[in-house]
Amino acid sequence: MELTVNKLEFNSETKNINIVEKLIDDMSSQYDLHSDIYGKLLLAVVEGVNNAIVHGNKLDKEKLVTVEYSIDDEKVEFTIIDEGTGFDYTNIPDPTKPENLEKTHGRGIFLMHHLADDIEFEEEGSIVKMTFNII
Repeated sequence: MELTVNKLEFNSETKNINIVEKLIDDMSSQYDLHSDIYGKLLLAVVEGVNNAIVHGNKLDKEKLVTVEYSIDDEKVEFTIIDEGTGFDYTNIPDPTKPENLEKTHGRGIFLMHHLADDIEFEEEGSIVKMTFNII
């Protein structure tokens, strides 16, 4: 399988998460990804895109979210870029601690860390790179 690199750009509206869900569905079918990989991709990438739309770009429809992705025989890589100012990704509360269990937010980064095989934050957190091993 040759390396395929693609890019999507869309406005910061939560309805556009459907674009990413369809992309992952199509990618899963085209490359016959195992259902475990599909589930990890879907949860982590949708969470990252949602964070970019809601927290990064503050639902500003004039701001874009860019999703770059590539796949080869061993891995799938997603890079999610927003136009926000970033955040302190080194200081995220642990959602499994008792004081955080009842909170309705704060689980996205935690989930992304646990679902992706590798995750990196750049530009103060306005760029998130996730790698998923598929072998």
